[in-house]
Amino acid sequence: MFGFGKPKPHREIDAAELNAMMQQNSVLVVDVREPDEFASGHIPGAMNLPLSRFSPGDVPEANGRTVVLQCAGGKRSAMALEKCATAQSVIDTHLAGGIGAWKSAGFPVVQD
Repeated sequence: MFGFGKPKPHREIDAAELNAMMQQNSVLVVDVREPDEFASGHIPGAMNLPLSRFSPGDVPEANGRTVVLQCAGGKRSAMALEKCATAQSVIDTHLAGGIGAWKSAGFPVVQD
């Protein structure tokens, strides 16, 4: 009735929107895949905070940028967003389709 206990809605952005945000330096991309997945190819500038040990408190200060979570296809980043909502974090955005959508859109990936 009053919205208590309801999870806050998650915002999904597509690869083109994320790319535009990156061009404006207005985003901090957090990849929640495991380190081996991250090393095999990730979005340039992304930082790796695996879901297996993800805590919203580990995300560095974004300094006015939007934090966007990302994984392989969107499931794990949505799970990380649930952790953020539980922790009452301001993080509420993830990349729809994950790195798969990023690659399909033709945007670059880097390997470690």
